[in-house]
Amino acid sequence: MNAMTADNLKSAFGGESMAHTRYIFWGKAAVKDGYPNVGNLFEAVSYAEQIHAGNHFRELRKEVGEASVTAGGGFGLTTTSENLQGAIDGENYEVEQMYPAFISVADMQSEKGSIRSFQFALEAEKTHADLFWKAKEQVDQNKDFDHDTVHVCDICGYTLTGELEDDCPICKARTDMFTTFVTGQ
Repeated sequence: MNAMTADNLKSAFGGESMAHTRYIFWGKAAVKDGYPNVGNLFEAVSYAEQIHAGNHFRELRKEVGEASVTAGGGFGLTTTSENLQGAIDGENYEVEQMYPAFISVADMQSEKGSIRSFQFALEAEKTHADLFWKAKEQVDQNKDFDHDTVHVCDICGYTLTGELEDDCPICKARTDMFTTFVTGQ
C-alpha cells in the first residue's frame, strides 16, 4: 500500500474511532437531558462510525506496527444542542473536505479497496449530518427527535430512520444486514 493512502486510512481510523466514543458520551448526556430519542440516534451513529473505523482498519491489515495517528476530534460535553452541532460540524468536515481528499489520493495511487472504504464512509456521513441536523432543529424547540427507531447498515454505516424497506443505497446490502436501534431497548 502506498504510504500516503496508508496514512490517510490511519487518520480516518483515528477520527472514526474518536467519533464512535464521543457519540456514546453525547448520547448518554442527551438521555440525561431528557432526549432519549436523540440518545438513541447518537448510539446508532456511534455504531456506524465503528463500522467505518473497522473498514479502514481492515484495509490496513498488512500495515503492521505502531503508528502515531493525527486525527481531528471534537471535545467537550455541553448541552444536547451544542453536542449535536459538534456532530454536524464533524460530519460536514468529513463530507466536504476529508473524505474527498482521501478518495482523490487513493484514486491517484490506484488503491481500490481504500477508495471503497472512504466512499462508503463519505456517503454514510451525509446521512449522519442530515439526521443530526433534524434532531438539533427539534431539540432547539425543546422537543425530542421524532424518531425512536434508527437502522444502520452493517457493511457501510448508512443510517436511516423509519421503516426499513429497501436494500442499502450505498453498498447494496440486503435489509437483513442492518442493525436496528430502538429507544429504550
